[in-house]
Amino acid sequence: MSKIGLIIKREYLHRVSKKSFIILTLLMPLMMVALVFVPLWLSSIKGSDVRQIAIIDTTGKYAPLFEDVDNYHFIQSDKSLEEYRNSPDKELYAILQITDDLLTNPRAATLYSEKQVPNELSRIVNQTIRAQIEDDKLATFNIPNLKEIIKDSKVSFNVQTIKWGEDGKEQISSAAVASVVGIIFTMIVYMFVLMYGAMVMSSVVEEKTNRIVELMVSSVRPFDLMMGKIIGIGFVGLTQILMWGILSVALFTIGGFFYAGSLGTDMATLQQGMQAAQGMGAAVEMQPGAELFAMLSTINFREIALFFIIFFIGGYMMYASIFAAIGSSVDNADDTSQFMAPITILLVFALYAGIYSMENPDGPLAFWCSMIPFTSPIVMMVRIPFGIPLWEKLLSVVLLYGSFIGAIWLSAKIYRVGILMYGKKPSFKEMIKWLRFK
Repeated sequence: MSKIGLIIKREYLHRVSKKSFIILTLLMPLMMVALVFVPLWLSSIKGSDVRQIAIIDTTGKYAPLFEDVDNYHFIQSDKSLEEYRNSPDKELYAILQITDDLLTNPRAATLYSEKQVPNELSRIVNQTIRAQIEDDKLATFNIPNLKEIIKDSKVSFNVQTIKWGEDGKEQISSAAVASVVGIIFTMIVYMFVLMYGAMVMSSVVEEKTNRIVELMVSSVRPFDLMMGKIIGIGFVGLTQILMWGILSVALFTIGGFFYAGSLGTDMATLQQGMQAAQGMGAAVEMQPGAELFAMLSTINFREIALFFIIFFIGGYMMYASIFAAIGSSVDNADDTSQFMAPITILLVFALYAGIYSMENPDGPLAFWCSMIPFTSPIVMMVRIPFGIPLWEKLLSVVLLYGSFIGAIWLSAKIYRVGILMYGKKPSFKEMIKWLRFK
């Protein structure tokens, strides 16, 4: 095995065998699934405590409108506010006082409580009173059946979008679904490029600080040492991504099955609706679950996965080589901040450019940022689910891979000089001089 191969093997086995890598690989998918399903499960749990709300309505018009809900029991009361305030009985959770016609005096209703009033209770009170005020307002126009007319005139419209395939086949599509898929892959690229690029830098700094690198460069060329470290850690990242993907799909499938079962959802009906939608397009009325599956079926996940790997490798190799050059130029981790700031700002800009590109995936911002090598690995992953032309993808890949080869060549020149320099923190100007050394 070549020396660079030995370095790759050492870096890979050393990191995947760590307990922290194993624990993080196993826990992260569990955390992602928990973030989705635990709130759904908790929201379905109804509290056993029923809070009593007293209503003091001097008009007598609003109190009968309130109906009990799961967490609140409304009581029509003839006591005064002072009687409740001075009473030793603290069983009441809140008191709603209405002293005047709210159509003419909207500030005549006040909700009192010894605790902060929850949003749920405020919403119930506001919705109930607002409905009555609207009815009173409509009655002032003296138009027969005006309420029914307005009710009938209200319509809910949401245009259905259909995606044409190359063979003319129609499928339901959704820009929202494509945006969610794109931003998920974008965040993964951003997170892993930053995380594993920084890991390359910290590894170089650690070996340089411990003087281990002096022994290694006596038998291995600095370029081989740098490339072995970059590729080895890159394989660690790909391994973790693959494991996260497999575990996440499995856990989401299991979680979705149990959650759908708990809601009594007929999965066979959903699948039939999805198949019907794929075959008949907009002519079929589907259940929401089946419609979501039909929308997801219009996204080419194989293409996204392929380009995700391509852009992840290109983006990681370019940034990791820059991080390796930075790590070789300093003596300790504290000195990396001045060099890390521009790189971090560039990655954050790429992330925000990707987020804003969701609104217009074919706009100038999205197009040019998907061509610039420093931002293309992140921005392009937002655009791919929307179905951009193949030539744009290929041009972006060519520019990215050409740039990362150039970045590796420049970083290797800095690495070979900086790896054996101690006691002085170089400036950008001095690092540029190192590029001219032979």
